[in-house]
Amino acid sequence: MNRISDPTVSFIVVLLIGILAGWIAQTIARTSWLSKQIVGAGRVYLTSVLVGIAGAFIGFHLAGLLRLAPPASYLPFVGAAVGAALILFGWRAIRI
Repeated sequence: MNRISDPTVSFIVVLLIGILAGWIAQTIARTSWLSKQIVGAGRVYLTSVLVGIAGAFIGFHLAGLLRLAPPASYLPFVGAAVGAALILFGWRAIRI
């Protein structure tokens, strides 16, 4: 069995992709001082990370459903990164 096709490894990698995407998105698109005072800086980062994780799982599974790559390929993880980026962008566009 290929290590990348192991469900546990795939889950952890997609989770890490979502966490990283959410953290980077929040770092790049900073929130205002007032919203940090009202909600708190920790919650702002937590929300972005959770949205990034959701987007990563959506992108990963859509890449699998569309059969973009063979099962033991790295392409579904690229789909996870693209999905996380698109969901985070859409979430920010709706929220503002």
